[in-house]
Amino acid sequence: METILQLLKNMSHSSAAGFLGVSGIFLFLAVLLWAGIYRVRQALDREEHH
Repeated sequence: METILQLLKNMSHSSAAGFLGVSGIFLFLAVLLWAGIYRVRQALDREEHH
C-alpha cells in the first residue's frame, strides 16, 4: 500500500510523462486483476460443467 501511495504522491509532482507513466502502471495492474478474476471464473464454470 505504501508503494501505491508513493506513486500517487510522486505523480502529483511529476511532468506529463511521469503522470502518463504512473497512469499506465495503474491501468496495467487493473488489467492484470481483471484477467485473473476472469480466468478464475472460467475455471470454476468449467469445473461445474464436468
